[in-house]
Amino acid sequence: MKLLLIGSGGREHALAWKLAQSPLVETLHCAPGNAGIAEVADIVDIKADDMIGLIALIQREAYDFVVVGPEQPLAMGLVDALNDMGVRTFGPTQAAAQLESSKAFTKALCDKYKIPTAAYGVFTDIKEAKAFLKTMKAPYVLKADGLAAGKGVVIPETLKDAEAELKEFFSGKFGDASKTVLIEEFMHGQEASFFAISDGKTALPLIAAQDHKRAFDGDKGPNTGGMGAYSPAPVFTNEILATVMEKIIQPTIYGMAKDGHPFKGVLFAGLMITKDGPKLIEYNARFGDPECQVVMRRLQSDLLPILLAAEAGELDKAEAPAWFEEPVANVVLAAKGYPGDYKKGSIINGVEEVNEKDGVVVFHAGTRRGKNCGKLKANGGRVLNVTASGETLEEAVERAYDAVENIKWSQKQFRTDIAHHALMSS
Repeated sequence: MKLLLIGSGGREHALAWKLAQSPLVETLHCAPGNAGIAEVADIVDIKADDMIGLIALIQREAYDFVVVGPEQPLAMGLVDALNDMGVRTFGPTQAAAQLESSKAFTKALCDKYKIPTAAYGVFTDIKEAKAFLKTMKAPYVLKADGLAAGKGVVIPETLKDAEAELKEFFSGKFGDASKTVLIEEFMHGQEASFFAISDGKTALPLIAAQDHKRAFDGDKGPNTGGMGAYSPAPVFTNEILATVMEKIIQPTIYGMAKDGHPFKGVLFAGLMITKDGPKLIEYNARFGDPECQVVMRRLQSDLLPILLAAEAGELDKAEAPAWFEEPVANVVLAAKGYPGDYKKGSIINGVEEVNEKDGVVVFHAGTRRGKNCGKLKANGGRVLNVTASGETLEEAVERAYDAVENIKWSQKQFRTDIAHHALMSS
């Protein structure tokens, strides 16, 4: 088959790495890709949000199958356009992708189909928002309704700080994404990321992971797109899995279909495991990043037949995927200053050597090759994902950090406590 993968992050490198292993794949292209993806796929220099360019490329190349990685083209309706063209595509339609592109949409779905989630309010007026805020207890959870690259959530500790943040939200802190703001109760517990693939009527459970959203050790600092992840997540037991499927995933699939926008694609449930059981924090309509990297490392089965079955509406006939038992940890190397201002263009050395270490695979995110020198250069905020497997989670983490130390990059910034929840409880 001739495939096109859309995206340029660590998630897409992990997907490209796994898809390239499939005996069904003859040709793999990626738009726009990165320096790491270029090692396993042919790169096409078209951005993931360039709808006109992507459609022209797909018409010209006549791909057998298109896999959409990031959220932006999903929210823009790329899958709808490709469906109209008769192109087989993995990913939800624009209406179904509202599960991620509008947190208010998801909360309404939760209300309608009794999916457990945090108490909340939705606001477009700052006075009404401030009045509601005074009815809540600290810490306060403020969320931009729309897409904000994983950074649209703040958790102020005081009412004064929360009111100041509300002012920034409504003043355009996250652009159009924060024209509508959600205020939620703060849920206590451990977070987990759970993934399932849906064909619109059937949900095939995958596995769970835990990621680290805050920029600094000890879960301090601003939210980021994710600074690391690991799988399996000890907090996500078989009992929790059964509850999540019954009370969260299945009602979502049912509700979306009943409401006229069946969900085909990856359903990524951000969960809080509370003393009252798992509750939905929010949905994403695609694989997580950095969670996808550890999920793909643990996936033993061929990924492509699963995606094809989902697109065809035949997941009920698909075999349950097989998984490697070895834990995997992922440490994100970001550019100094991320998620704030950072510089591009610094040179990175040692990645090739690190990739030869036992159990280590480095997935690229914000990287490029210098046009004249061919050297690897930083080209984004989150730049590399150092993944490592091991017989135990402790061994996987040790291998990952050993690899991190052997990557020579003057601008690298990373957390030193990935998987600390699991390691402390073991």
